[in-house]
Amino acid sequence: MADGKVFLVGAGPGDPTLLTVRAVELMASADAVLHDRLVPAGVLEGTGAELVDVGKRPGGSREQAAISEELIERARRGQTVVRLKGGDPFVFGRGGEEAEALHAARIPFEVVPGVTAGVAAPAYAGIPITHRDAASAVAFVTGHEDPEKPESALDWDALARFPGTLVFYMGIKALPRIAEALIAAGRDPDEPAAVIERGTMPGQRTVASVLGAVAGEAARAGVGPPSITVVGPVAALRERLAWFERRPLAGKTVAVTRARAQASELAARLRALGAEVIEAPAIRIVPLPGGAPDLDGTDLVCLTSPNGVRLLFERLYRSGQDARALAGRTVAAIGPGTARALRAHGIEADVVPERSVAESLVDALVDVPVTRALIARAAEARDVLPDALRERGARVDVLPLYETVAETLDDNTRDAALHADYITFTSSSTVTRFLAAAGGRPGEHTRIVSIGPVTTQTLRERGLTPHVEADRHDIDGVVAAIAEDA
Repeated sequence: MADGKVFLVGAGPGDPTLLTVRAVELMASADAVLHDRLVPAGVLEGTGAELVDVGKRPGGSREQAAISEELIERARRGQTVVRLKGGDPFVFGRGGEEAEALHAARIPFEVVPGVTAGVAAPAYAGIPITHRDAASAVAFVTGHEDPEKPESALDWDALARFPGTLVFYMGIKALPRIAEALIAAGRDPDEPAAVIERGTMPGQRTVASVLGAVAGEAARAGVGPPSITVVGPVAALRERLAWFERRPLAGKTVAVTRARAQASELAARLRALGAEVIEAPAIRIVPLPGGAPDLDGTDLVCLTSPNGVRLLFERLYRSGQDARALAGRTVAAIGPGTARALRAHGIEADVVPERSVAESLVDALVDVPVTRALIARAAEARDVLPDALRERGARVDVLPLYETVAETLDDNTRDAALHADYITFTSSSTVTRFLAAAGGRPGEHTRIVSIGPVTTQTLRERGLTPHVEADRHDIDGVVAAIAEDA
């Protein structure tokens, strides 16, 4: 069998959106991804490859030689292997050692650089590691040297004299010794310094101080790995330039209970505001079998959710039809989210009520002539709309396109969701399914967020009072409500 190939790939500093395009492409096509322990789960999503954790951890580390041998063995079996390393593979990542082993074994390989934490973490903390007025040079230094070395390979005198920024990787445990050595060699103890924990990730924290005191302040704050330490005048710029930790939801955890396929938009919006999102899908959307509806004689088509829009058009497309099937008919959407989903298929809704509830849609349709209506919706839904149209003498066809079924939650996800700062419910089904799956109620410090009055009613029926209800009954409204409440 012909040899496969190994790609030494940088995973970036933690934020999945900082992955390079090349890294994403390779992970999508690889047979196996051998990843470090500190590579976040979000970075590993979306690949169908076999995932192998080869990370080093206290008391259970894989020997470097064993990792290199596994890369070689898999390549010799013809596999395409991504060796995914935190940050950049050639910046304190031992990628050079693995490349040497692959070269010696005559295994073809490529190197895909990544965004290194020594650049990204300070940037997210508002610290430019170089600055025309404050630092024209930067030195990257390991704070965790090879324990088998008889003595330190670092020249502390040279580092103390270095005319620029010092960036230490992996040195949180050694920080007292690092600061002491620099000061003893002549570095100013009053020079600005900062320690950045979990840089670029939602739980990022920064302790800003001076070199002589930063180790003690980091210890008192309980700062742990992974951390980056910056020493130099640029660290003082954080007071003016900090941005990541000042976002509206920084430091907040928000549980999202909607179906995984629909959760991404809400989760992305929340993360963009600084929240740490716990995805705890309580429901799953299951399409129901069936063909395209017969629209002959239909003068009103009502869509009650983005899921309904998507599945209606899937049925139309399978039957060789498209948006033209709705031409000449009044199209009503129950809210702006549903209207956006229609717009994506080339349909501009004629009727969109101000409030995303069936009662508002009924009111909005009062002056719309209707003899025959099609309501495309979930199998389980309130009959407010069809009953109101029938009372007006219209013939109403209800087309069930999907049903919501319960998802199970693992213990860690359930506990994290129940004790998040906020837990969001975007439909009645998320309420009932989540409470059933969780087997418990949100903690007393968790604020309950409802998308609108129908969901609020379901919460109250289950003995829960929402702390926050969105003014706009869509994802935009939920995000705005949480941001305002925070």
